[in-house]
Amino acid sequence: MKNYTITVNGNVYEVVVEEGASTGAAPVAQAPKAAPKAAPVAAAPKATGAAGSIKVEAGAAGKVFKVETAVGKAVKKGDTVIILEAMKMEIPVVAPEDGTVASIEVSVGDAVEAGATLVTLN
Repeated sequence: MKNYTITVNGNVYEVVVEEGASTGAAPVAQAPKAAPKAAPVAAAPKATGAAGSIKVEAGAAGKVFKVETAVGKAVKKGDTVIILEAMKMEIPVVAPEDGTVASIEVSVGDAVEAGATLVTLN
């Protein structure tokens, strides 16, 4: 058996390949083993204002598809503040309570993990 590390679109996969008995087929060229790269886990926070006391967190891992608010904007409980994209689905992230947007911690295109702070409110 041979172990390989493969990176596809920034995701790192560990793969084990069993060597089979020769079938008389021509040998297949093998790609050289590259050094594994760390997969991106979460985007670095973007400082766009002073952090508020109420955190709006990602409910699932995904990519920031759209930012629906701005710093200083008043939002009501249930208003969409960020839209995440995961597995070709758009997932709205809503304000947990009324408040004013204090900071936006992500940008469009950022990869985020579940539980990552996306926006803070006051």
